[in-house]
Amino acid sequence: MSSKVSTTRPLYCSELARLSGVSADTVRFYERRNLLLPAVRTSAGYRVFSQDSVARMQLIRAGLSIGFSVTELAEILRERNSGGAPCHRVRKLAAEKLAILEKRLRELQSWRRELRSTISAWDRTLAKTPRGKQARLLENFATHPKTQARLLGRGIQKRGEP
Repeated sequence: MSSKVSTTRPLYCSELARLSGVSADTVRFYERRNLLLPAVRTSAGYRVFSQDSVARMQLIRAGLSIGFSVTELAEILRERNSGGAPCHRVRKLAAEKLAILEKRLRELQSWRRELRSTISAWDRTLAKTPRGKQARLLENFATHPKTQARLLGRGIQKRGEP
């Protein structure tokens, strides 16, 4: 028997999952969240999807990969399914995601600089610390003013503080 799927017959949930590179649970989840059009049920209760569902799964996975949430995709696809043109909304959401990503990258670059500086300072401290003695690296780091400011900026307090 050939493992090739016909391009005209409906696909069982497991076939759609395999062709899309996801689990059958993921296919069912996408259907429940209205990302996929509802499956037709066989007399035995199995879900069967149209061949078009493979392209829809690619679209869903592509949207998720660039940061769209399941909820956002469901809203976009619902509008599209009803004949709307959500293109401007898609573009706006993507621009918002880019702005968030760029902000996060700046934060990560700042954190990288700080961590490099901290490791250099720790290396200097360790070079002066006799072997077998505690250098108290984390304690010094935790009480450093820059560390305190960053922790407070992220809403992280010391243990026992409100």
